[in-house]
Amino acid sequence: MEMVRWTEGYLKEKGFEGARLEAERLLAGTLGLKRLDLYLQFDRPLASAELAEFKARLMRRAKREPLQYIEGEAAFRDLLLRVDRRVLIPRPETELLVDEVLAWARGREGLRALDVGTGSGAIALSLATEGPFAQVVATDVSAGALEVARSNQVAAAPGAAVEFREGSVYEPVRGERFDVVVSNPPYIGEVERDTLDAGVRDWEPAGALFSGEAGLDVIRELVGGAAEVLRPGGLLALEIGWKQADAVASLVRAAGGFSEPVVRRDLAGRDRIVTAEFGTRG
Repeated sequence: MEMVRWTEGYLKEKGFEGARLEAERLLAGTLGLKRLDLYLQFDRPLASAELAEFKARLMRRAKREPLQYIEGEAAFRDLLLRVDRRVLIPRPETELLVDEVLAWARGREGLRALDVGTGSGAIALSLATEGPFAQVVATDVSAGALEVARSNQVAAAPGAAVEFREGSVYEPVRGERFDVVVSNPPYIGEVERDTLDAGVRDWEPAGALFSGEAGLDVIRELVGGAAEVLRPGGLLALEIGWKQADAVASLVRAAGGFSEPVVRRDLAGRDRIVTAEFGTRG
């Protein structure tokens, strides 16, 4: 494990926290092993091709490129998704958003959902494979993101009833109605740009991260137009920034026709999800 020890020291010098874990994951990915399996082959020498690939991965990581982009894949719920710089890396907070939608949908049948800003397709494909959805329409303004999402449908969820469409917010679905509108939209304000981790700010797609000065521009569009695409009794479910709950709840109330918005917290105890039913009041 000399390579792991050397890499750990190198990454520590570069300011990485958890340098040992980083080193193990880089080497395991190079060798096609699970991380813990490295210790079953602790004295295995690296072939020249493996060493060259490992060094290339290490140099990319040293520049703060996310490990998921280096490996080309990211886990999300039951799916292993392809990811690259055209899409956000799926995160645990978004898994909780899917949980909320699935909990609401339980016991219902033949539902139709709209996933706005689908990115890698994580939400849409999870709903189609785990929930009672006859169809999920997934939209994104980025043609590149949709290319990634379609490849994930083929590779990770073949046969999933998901239709991908290009366009901004509700433009691709004008005149249609859905039981669920769900979105993990860009919600970071421009004022926060310099506070972000370099691995996020410099590598993940800015269009999927930032949304105006306060981060609310796309959310405002989503809430304001939801009444035109939701069926009575349908659900609006949004992932939000952890300081945005009051502002988003106020937008929902001002839109009219929705139940009192419900705020859910993520695993860190921060406000992260807002849900409200359309055509019901409570």
